[in-house]
Amino acid sequence: MVGYALVMLGGALGTGARFWMSGFVAERAGESFPFGTLLVNITGSLVIGFFAAFTDPEGEILVSPRFRQFFMIGVCGGYTTFPSFSLQTLDLIRGGDWLKASLNTALSFACCLAAVWLGRIVAVTLLAK
Repeated sequence: MVGYALVMLGGALGTGARFWMSGFVAERAGESFPFGTLLVNITGSLVIGFFAAFTDPEGEILVSPRFRQFFMIGVCGGYTTFPSFSLQTLDLIRGGDWLKASLNTALSFACCLAAVWLGRIVAVTLLAK
């Protein structure tokens, strides 16, 4: 039960951070393109990539499995948002804005994959020093 409680607590923290970040970006960039969701998913990918490599069970920095679950499943899972990305992309398609929908899909895929890779590279580089 402790593991479930920790994941739920992490999820609440991640969800709160996502709500704040998405709103912060939307206030500044507008809502004609889902920049808030895109930034949340990119930064979440960067963080989880870094954390996964930095705390790998076979690596130099060990954290408990419960803390990894709290952070990776709870915080990062609550922070990132595939359903919001999907709905916003569908709304763009339904509104006939295929260019923005395609751009959102391509940027989300490419940038999130690059961010998780970059996070791992940064962590591995720091561990090598």
